[in-house]
Amino acid sequence: MEQKKIYICNNQVAYTDTEKEAVFYLKEDLSSDEARVFFDQARAKGSAQFEDDNDRQFTLFYSNGLFTLRKR
Repeated sequence: MEQKKIYICNNQVAYTDTEKEAVFYLKEDLSSDEARVFFDQARAKGSAQFEDDNDRQFTLFYSNGLFTLRKR
């Protein structure tokens, strides 16, 4: 799958079509303050797990200045 990139809360995030629901959830459904919590945790611990309103589970990874979304 083709990897795409988008900015969410001023952070560049890599994802594929498999994670498009997570992109919508972080960018559109949550407030920027709510979404920023996941970015802060991923930056501090290397990853942050979350689920969207439809119980789909995702992980936001952080490594070497890059954020990546993956479906679990």
